[in-house]
Amino acid sequence: MLDLDGTLLHTAPEIAAAANQMLQAMQRPTLDPLQIQGYIGEGAQMLIQRCLMGSSANVPDAAALAEAQALFLKFYADNVSHSQPYPGVVAGLEAMQKAGYRLACVTNKPASFTLPLLQASQLDSYFSVVVSGDSLSKKKPDPAQLLHVCEQFQLAPEQALMVGDSISDVTAARAAGCYVFTVPYGYNHGLVLQSDASIAQLGDALTLLH
Repeated sequence: MLDLDGTLLHTAPEIAAAANQMLQAMQRPTLDPLQIQGYIGEGAQMLIQRCLMGSSANVPDAAALAEAQALFLKFYADNVSHSQPYPGVVAGLEAMQKAGYRLACVTNKPASFTLPLLQASQLDSYFSVVVSGDSLSKKKPDPAQLLHVCEQFQLAPEQALMVGDSISDVTAARAAGCYVFTVPYGYNHGLVLQSDASIAQLGDALTLLH
């Protein structure tokens, strides 16, 4: 099971651009793209809320959140397919597939963006299961998505591996009872992640699995 944002694809530039377009449209101050990158990993709604709050502690009201979400989704739809895979991702997926592993993409990104993004980056053919942030009633860090994949593959959780870049990935894997590897790049908010292994790129996972 592989996370999408920050693990397979570098999506932060496009997300940050859409978020700042949203803020401009609402006549609010724009934010440093690196600040917005720090908001990635817990789903679009949380990212939008944090962008509206900026350095303030005041949570925006429901009307502002609804307006912001509509704007963000509109702007992000315009550039979502521009995101590119990290180095080694395609080669790693190829190697995993050739080694006989079944692959699933597990992300908190809404399905309306997940599927077009996988298709545009030509990664969709590697995954027999894709679970997006709105596929189930709960998403990472809850284990529901990971347990769903295990059911689809008819595997016990201890036979499955999650590869991700954030604390949400690690927390979900631990709660599900799966193994978890992390990549050092991506959007981990500067946290030290307590995973089973840290791999420089996806292909390195195979060395540890054999």
